[in-house]
Amino acid sequence: MVSLSKQLITPSASRPLQILIPKFYQPKAPVSEQKEEPFIPFSQLQERTRLEGQFIAALDSCISLKQTQRVHAHIIRKGFDQCSFVLTKLLRVLTKLYVPMDAYPSSIFSQVNCPNPFLYTAFIRGYTAQGSLEKAVSLYGEMRRDDVYPTSFTFTALLKACMGELHVELGRQFHGQCVKIGGFAQDLFVGNILIDLYVKCGCLGFARRMFDEMPIRDVISFTALIVAYAKSGDMVAARVLFDRLPVKDMVAWTAMVTGFAQNAQPCEALCYFEKMQNAGVNADEVTLSSVISACAQLGVRKYANWVKDVAEKSGFGPTNNVVVGSALIDMYSKCGSVEDAYMVFESMKERNVFSYTSMIVGFAMHGCAKEAIKLFEEMMKTDVKPNNVTFVGVLAACSHSGLVEKGHHFFEMMEKDYDVKPSEDHYTCMIDLLGRAGRLEEALKLIQTMSIEPNGSIWSALLGACRIHRNPEVAEITAKHLFRLEPNGIGNYILLSNVYASAGRWEDVSRVRKLVREKGLTKTPSSSRFEDENGVLHEFYSDDVTHPKSREIKQALLDLLNRLKLHGYQPILSSAPYDVSDEEKMRILLTHSEKLALTYALLTTNAGCAIRIIKNLRICEDCHSVMGRASQLTGREIVVRDNMRFHHFRNGVCSCGNFW
Repeated sequence: MVSLSKQLITPSASRPLQILIPKFYQPKAPVSEQKEEPFIPFSQLQERTRLEGQFIAALDSCISLKQTQRVHAHIIRKGFDQCSFVLTKLLRVLTKLYVPMDAYPSSIFSQVNCPNPFLYTAFIRGYTAQGSLEKAVSLYGEMRRDDVYPTSFTFTALLKACMGELHVELGRQFHGQCVKIGGFAQDLFVGNILIDLYVKCGCLGFARRMFDEMPIRDVISFTALIVAYAKSGDMVAARVLFDRLPVKDMVAWTAMVTGFAQNAQPCEALCYFEKMQNAGVNADEVTLSSVISACAQLGVRKYANWVKDVAEKSGFGPTNNVVVGSALIDMYSKCGSVEDAYMVFESMKERNVFSYTSMIVGFAMHGCAKEAIKLFEEMMKTDVKPNNVTFVGVLAACSHSGLVEKGHHFFEMMEKDYDVKPSEDHYTCMIDLLGRAGRLEEALKLIQTMSIEPNGSIWSALLGACRIHRNPEVAEITAKHLFRLEPNGIGNYILLSNVYASAGRWEDVSRVRKLVREKGLTKTPSSSRFEDENGVLHEFYSDDVTHPKSREIKQALLDLLNRLKLHGYQPILSSAPYDVSDEEKMRILLTHSEKLALTYALLTTNAGCAIRIIKNLRICEDCHSVMGRASQLTGREIVVRDNMRFHHFRNGVCSCGNFW
C-alpha cells in the first residue's frame, strides 16, 4: 500500500492533519474562453428527458449482463452514448453484476469525450467495489488532471475503500483533498465516513478532532464515536457524548448498553437498558444479547427473569430466536439456575452450535457431567457439528467430575472426527483433568509434549492441582514457567505459597510473600455477595466489621459452627495457610466472606428459601465443608458461585462431589 500513498503525496511530518496536495492534483486555472452550448429546442429536450427516463427504468430491471448489453445497444442507437447521466447508471448496473471494470465498463468509459463527475465517480466506485483501490486512485488522478471536480460521492467511495484496506495515510490524504477542494470535509456524509475511517484505523484522536470540527452532526456521527470509546474502554467519554446526543435512537442506546457490558460494568448496562425501556425505544436482538450478557456477569436471577420477559414482549423470545435463546441459556446458567437454562433450551424450535454449546458449558459449570456428556452425544447425532468451545465445555465437565478416560476419549475425537485442533483452552482442560485426578506427572509430561507452546492458563491449572494434592516438587517446576510468563500474576504467587504452606515449608512461604512485597503486588480482597428474595445484593468482605449487623452476624456464625461441630464438623486448618497457632487459624477461618454471607442469609430469609452466594475467588476447603453441613442441618439449598464453578449444596452433598 506504500505505492498508493506515493501516488498522492509524501505524508507531512508536522501537524497530524496537515496534508500536502500533489502538483498534478492542483486545480487548473479556469478556462478564459469556453465554447457556448448549442441551442436545443424545448421539444427536443422533452424527448431526450423521456428517453433518458426509459433507459434508466430499463437498466433498473436488468438482472443479467446480456440484458444490460441489449439496453446499451439501444442507448447507442438513440445517440445517448455520450450522455453521462445514462452511462453512469449503466456503470452502476455493471458493478452490481460484478462485471470486471477493466473489461466492458472500461470500453464504455473510454469512448466518452467529456465524462462528468458522476460518471467518473461511478467508475471509481466500481473499482473500489471490486477491491482495486490502486486503479481507483489512478482514475481519481486522471479525473483531476482533466479538470473535473469531484463530488462528495467521489470521496465517500474512496474513503470507504481506504477503510477496507485500513490504510489511514491514504485516507488522510483524501481528507486533505476534501479540505482543499470546495470544503467537502464540511459535508455531513463525508465527515461521518472520515470518523468511521479513523476509528477503524485506530486513530481515535483524529476521529474526535473530525467530530469536533463538523458544523453539522447527526446520530451517526455521535454513535460512531460512542462505539469507538466503548471499544477502547473509555465509558466516561462515551457517556458524555451520549448525554449530548439530542435524539437517541436504538443504535445509540445499544452502543451504550453493549459498551458497559463489554467493559465489565453490568450494573450500568442494566441501568441504561432500563432507561432505554422507559424512553420507549425498542430493543433488537443485539441490544438484548448485550443486556443478557450483563445479567450473566451480575449473576442475579431477578434481572434475568425481567430481561427474558422484555425479550419475549419485544418479539425476540427464545422459542423463535436462536441468538437470544442461546444467550439466555448462558445467562441462567451463570445466574445459578441450570434448570431454567435447560427449560429455555427445550423450548427452542431451532438449535445451533451456540445453543448446544451454551447448555453443555452450563451443565459443566454446575457439576452436571452426566447431563453435559449426554447432551453432547445427542448433538453428535444431529446435523449440528461441535466447535472448539463445545469441546472445551465437555472436557471441563469431565474435569470437574474426574472422568479421566471419558476426557481422553473426547480429546482424541476432537481432531480425528471433527478437525478441531487442540488449543490452549483444550490443553488447559486436559491438564486440569489429570491434575485433579492426582496424575501430576502425566499432566507435566503432556505439557512437555503438546503441539503448541503452553501459556499461563495451562501452567496455572497444573499449579492448582499441586495445591490440591500438596506436591511442592512439581509446583516449583510449574511456578518457574508461570513467573516467566506472568511475572505480575498475584494468583500464581499465592498458589505457590499455599502449596508450601500445606507442606509445612514456612520458610518458603515467607520467601514467596517477600517476593510479592518487593514486586508491589496486592492480593484481590475476598468478597461474597448474597442475593436476597427481592434480588437485592448484600456484599461482605473477609473480616468485615463495617456491616450494621456485624456483631449479630458474628454471634450467629459462632452458634452455627458450634451446632455443626455437634454433627461432626472439624475446622480444616490448612485452609488458613499461615504459620500461626491453631487458635489464630480458627479465627481467620471464622472471618471468611462466604461464611459471613451465609450467616446473614440464614438470619434474614425465610426457611425453605434457597440461599445464593457469589464469591469472587475460589471457595476454600473449610468453607466448602461448612456449606455442605449447613445445608443438611438447616434443610436449605445453598448455591455458591465462585470464580471456578457453581456448587449446589443439598442435604449435606455438593454437586461437585467434593471434586473441585
